Amino acid sequence: MNFKRLVITTVIALSQVAMVLPASAEEAVTPPASNGANATTSQNQSNTGSGNTSNQTTDPSGGQGNGQTGDQTSGENQGNTAPADNGTQGKSGDKGAPDGTVNGDPAAQTPDNQDPANQVPGTTEEPPVEITSNDAAGSGQLVLMMNSKKMYQNGKEYLAGYPMEVKDNVSYVSIRAIVERAGLQIAYDGKTKETIIKRGTDELRFKVNSASYKVNGVTTAMKGKSYSVQNNFMVPLTAITKALNIKYEVDLQGKRVILNLETKPKASFSIGNKEVIAGETLVQYVTESTSPIGLPIVNEEWQGKQDMFDTPGLYVVTYRVQDSSGQWSDPFSLTIEVRKPHTPPVANFTTDKDTYKMGELITYTDQSTDEVGIKSREWQNREYAFFSPGPVTIKLTVTNEFGLTSSIEKTITITNETLYTRDEFNKLFIPVGEKYGFDGTQVPSWERVNYQFTSEPTTLIRSNSPETVYSEGILYQESVMGNTRFMVHHVNATGKNVKMYIIATNNNAETVRLTQTNLGFAGPNPSAVGVGKASVQRYYESMQNGSQYKETWIAPGEKKLVMTELSAVALKQGDVISLLADLYSDNTLQYDVILIGADKDPIATLPWLGFVEKDKHNRGTFPEATRRIDYGELVGSKQTRLLIGDNSSDPFLVGYDTPRNGEYVLNAGNFGVLYTIKLHRVAPNTLVTFNPRGGFYTGYIMINGEIVPVAKESGVYAPNENVVLFRTGDSEQSVEFLFTAAPGSNLSVNLLFQPLPQKKQP
Repeated sequence: MNFKRLVITTVIALSQVAMVLPASAEEAVTPPASNGANATTSQNQSNTGSGNTSNQTTDPSGGQGNGQTGDQTSGENQGNTAPADNGTQGKSGDKGAPDGTVNGDPAAQTPDNQDPANQVPGTTEEPPVEITSNDAAGSGQLVLMMNSKKMYQNGKEYLAGYPMEVKDNVSYVSIRAIVERAGLQIAYDGKTKETIIKRGTDELRFKVNSASYKVNGVTTAMKGKSYSVQNNFMVPLTAITKALNIKYEVDLQGKRVILNLETKPKASFSIGNKEVIAGETLVQYVTESTSPIGLPIVNEEWQGKQDMFDTPGLYVVTYRVQDSSGQWSDPFSLTIEVRKPHTPPVANFTTDKDTYKMGELITYTDQSTDEVGIKSREWQNREYAFFSPGPVTIKLTVTNEFGLTSSIEKTITITNETLYTRDEFNKLFIPVGEKYGFDGTQVPSWERVNYQFTSEPTTLIRSNSPETVYSEGILYQESVMGNTRFMVHHVNATGKNVKMYIIATNNNAETVRLTQTNLGFAGPNPSAVGVGKASVQRYYESMQNGSQYKETWIAPGEKKLVMTELSAVALKQGDVISLLADLYSDNTLQYDVILIGADKDPIATLPWLGFVEKDKHNRGTFPEATRRIDYGELVGSKQTRLLIGDNSSDPFLVGYDTPRNGEYVLNAGNFGVLYTIKLHRVAPNTLVTFNPRGGFYTGYIMINGEIVPVAKESGVYAPNENVVLFRTGDSEQSVEFLFTAAPGSNLSVNLLFQPLPQKKQP
């Protein structure tokens, strides 16, 4: 009696120990079974002949089935080398056959348009890289045999509780076998009934009969539903590999899946300096080291590291780190180029002479040099000519990209003889695109070029009011077909980051083709005149090179973003954008110009937007917004002017403001109107200049296909400044101008024509 009681007590004690031991795939012996009243008591059965064991437990971390889970495990086969080709079949069930089918049934293969040769057989997972190596598993690798319990790690064979199998074209593995062989942590949350896998800071949570799992708290879909079979909790293979970034490969020839379980830390570093100069630069080493299993880095080792290198050359620096488990990373090496110290540039220039008459053109030749390149030049007292006698000193300072500078001075002599007056010199020699001062008060008395114009059927949509936008909403809305021009110019004053969009809606029963021919966009930038000038320049450039040509098809009922340059970058408070574009649609499209928060979806937000009220600036729809001037009479033989944007010779367009019930509006200044001016007879030796009359102006004009700035370094002010645009030669010729007013500038403007002075010999 006492002996029987002793045996029973021993068995119960052993079963209690079994409950706190993991159901490892490495276990060679399982404690005897015991029944008890405690809900966590295990029942174990051992078959020593086959080496297989089965466990049933209420802790699903050992497998889940009807709330009771477990894994079949096998003892280690010490010293057995992993075979290259072993397709040993596991227990019965839906398993992937060696040919990639399920139970050999071709009808159960992977879906259409997927090649089973590039996948784990029978799965719809993302295909891994196929390998053909027949080497046994090495350090950091875990080999899973297809349709088998067998696993190999570090040259040893292990048995999973249940074979890797295929169900509904998804490859499943026993969760405990993978976890233990990968060195991960496993636990069970009794409140949520979730099996928990941890690696470092990563946490995965699984439930039985669920097609999703949690990755660091985020619910994520799996390719298939988890399940329990013979007390083994089975999950899709890639649910674990993807979440933990475990790389794997497939050896189809060897019928095996190879998981890379590398646990060594990784070390890397970079140099924080833009460049390293010998004897000058304190080198900034920026390290980046990680452990794939989340262990802390506790040690580091450098070779070849120097805080400052004294001699130019190439230096190899090597870095490695050690984690808290004692593992060292592989060495990481970087070659550092140490350059010799930079030398300053050498400033130098010459003039074609040392002595000049007053009003005589001075030719400067910059001969400055630098080892890399000169970034900027600053001249002092450099004039095209001088108009007072005496010595004159000119200075040049050059700066290279490293901030080093050099200067040089040269003194020339101006005699008391006069070659040209200042006005004569300016007309003859100021370069195209540069400005000079004159008495502009006399210009209104010059004879006008009495031109006639014709209009072309281009509809202008001008969205320029409110120019300063204080709230989100629809800035303009219009429906139009055919030739269409957009002029958009707005300032963000909402106090937050916003984006501007143009949405085209097709309310027709047929698809509409939208063709974009020319487009110029500038911004975001706080300078209104700057972005206005740049948008016109890029508009002309698109005419020259055709770079903005594109076609878009918009289906019935579809809304599509067009001219997406507007929304490429968010506008900060105070930023300005400017756009000028030509389009053509073969049917009517509704356009909405909107401004909304940078984080919002424009198409989803559009139905909820209201119209933004206009301010004193112009907005509206203006027909016939292309004007053509053909003038056949001689110009340039005397002082004449061609006036644009004055509402007399060039009347303002009359249009309507659609958001305000179609009320009539006037396009003051004719912004957005494109002028093609063809002067068929311009006299020999004629100077053509640009003179603003309404205030400050800066922009571009195209002359005979060439883009000319107004003006190069800055803008030009009314009325006593003008910009040189063109000079004719010794014979009569035709000249064609292409002009559109730059947003942010002021109209009206004059094109001035006058005879050039006669040239003289120095």
